[in-house]
Amino acid sequence: MENNKEIISDLKGLVSIINDGKEGYESAAETTESLDLKAIFLKYAAERKAYELELKAHLATHGGTSDNSEGGILGAIHRTWIDIKEALSSKEDAAILGAIETGEKAAIEKYDALIEHPETHADHLDLLTKQRDGIHKALEEVTFLKTSRS
Repeated sequence: MENNKEIISDLKGLVSIINDGKEGYESAAETTESLDLKAIFLKYAAERKAYELELKAHLATHGGTSDNSEGGILGAIHRTWIDIKEALSSKEDAAILGAIETGEKAAIEKYDALIEHPETHADHLDLLTKQRDGIHKALEEVTFLKTSRS
């Protein structure tokens, strides 16, 4: 039973982080004037929404629920940082991409911490790995775009 509580807690934490990413991408899409970046940001926001639904479905199989459709307190701090960064840089795309890069790295760290304990997360290790790989792919694209716009 203690293991199940840990699983529920861990999955709720991932839902929060995924929602932070979704909101970050949505904010970035609203802020940028670049149509190509807007499309990329909206694509990743939709991907994060799909990840959220997958995590919530798995959470339910463990008897947990998450009403979280928005990010957590750390996400709010991160979004505020994005807003400040955007304002200071006059909506400069490289700065927006840099802020997203920071958020994606934090998400990957959280996934890695859970994946490192396969005994606890055995029944959803494939899901965590798939989502982590998707976030990593997004990070690679964001990093490339940031470098090309700097």
